[in-house]
Amino acid sequence: MNTLSRLFSKTFAAFSFFIMFLIVLNLGLFAITFYGVIHHDYGPDSPSVMLQKTAETLNGQHISPSMEEPLRQAGIWAMVINDAGKVVSSATLPPEIPDQFSLGDVAVFSRGYLHDYPVFVRKLDHSLLVLGYPKNSYIKLTSNYYSYGTLTRLPLYVLGTLLLDLILLFTAYILSKIKVQRAAGPLISALNTFPRSQRGTLSTRGELAAVAASVNQAAELIHRQNEARANWIRGVTHDLRTPLSMILGYADRIAHDPQASPAIQDQARIIQKQSVKIKDLIQDLTLVSQLEYEMQPLRKQEIHLARLLRTIAADTLNAGLADVYSLDLDISKEAEDLQLACDPRLIRRAIGNLIGNSVAHNPQGCSIMLKLETNENLIILTAADDGIGLSEAQRQILEETPHYLESIDERLDLRHGLGLILVRQITEVHGGTMKIESSFHEGFRVTLTFSRS
Repeated sequence: MNTLSRLFSKTFAAFSFFIMFLIVLNLGLFAITFYGVIHHDYGPDSPSVMLQKTAETLNGQHISPSMEEPLRQAGIWAMVINDAGKVVSSATLPPEIPDQFSLGDVAVFSRGYLHDYPVFVRKLDHSLLVLGYPKNSYIKLTSNYYSYGTLTRLPLYVLGTLLLDLILLFTAYILSKIKVQRAAGPLISALNTFPRSQRGTLSTRGELAAVAASVNQAAELIHRQNEARANWIRGVTHDLRTPLSMILGYADRIAHDPQASPAIQDQARIIQKQSVKIKDLIQDLTLVSQLEYEMQPLRKQEIHLARLLRTIAADTLNAGLADVYSLDLDISKEAEDLQLACDPRLIRRAIGNLIGNSVAHNPQGCSIMLKLETNENLIILTAADDGIGLSEAQRQILEETPHYLESIDERLDLRHGLGLILVRQITEVHGGTMKIESSFHEGFRVTLTFSRS
């Protein structure tokens, strides 16, 4: 569900950013569209500015000649009407404008238009100054009155409407999130655990029914493939045990037969040794398969790790470790009393595989070190040798190559193969991690990290 939550969070962030972008875009478009109009209509030639200039330059009730040219350039005509309604002075006055007005005429055009010219009026001491602008340059509202309540409520209305729109958008987003989460939640959960999810558990209803059906089919197919693979491995390993036991028995008999020549006895010992390797490989393959398909039950118990390491080291040495190899322990004082909740049989198998890995791949001999330490809440178990090691490219291949049981690559020729895969599997089923470090001719190191009990 965390994946789905992150998806919705990113969607909501993108949605919020988009709204902010729209607001900024609208403001920008408004500025670009109306900047020229506002600059022109409310600039030096605006009615208020021209009325002020013309009134300041009046010579009594006469328009100053110095204003006639600016008025003409702006397409504005002007006239001064005295108290008797007579035009006593004018500039660029259109011919259809009369030179005498009644009180009613003045009352009408002062609020709007005069012969379709938008006019603007200023009251002087004993006259009226009238400026007329070109037709269609301004629109005047002849009934421009509003109630006080309307004007005071208008900002609240605008803010309230915007807030309501945002609430509705957010509500729609939440509802759509819940709807999609209900439909996609089980699907996401199944994909997170895929391919180990139970087959056919997703509901095939709703908008994602087709996707759920496809996931169910894929899970069913993978389950059948895994089952067939596990059964095949189980059958092959079972069938190999009987002939392998016979090979081991006859090889042992020949190796100890006093009538056999020394050369024959040596060859029998080689057969015996290689058969033991095959037997161990079969056991590893079986255990890997069981762990992979969760067929191996964990019998966890609290074990004393330092004591277990000493036992494994002693058993390895007592089993006859060749003289070209040495095995040492390094257990820190803090790790002496460490306990780990684990299956001791599997942990013992993992450590044995690490020791065997160093022995098998360093026939010239090497020093093997098992180290146990603790760091805060972690238990760190390291198996290292000073043998031939791996190059960086080989190490990356070893870590990145798919699991043997999942790989379709036929080039499964890694020097450190199934044994380390088994170690990784055992570590992971105990909630730990495995890290491989190696340099060519500088040894090989595997670090297993577990959480403390």
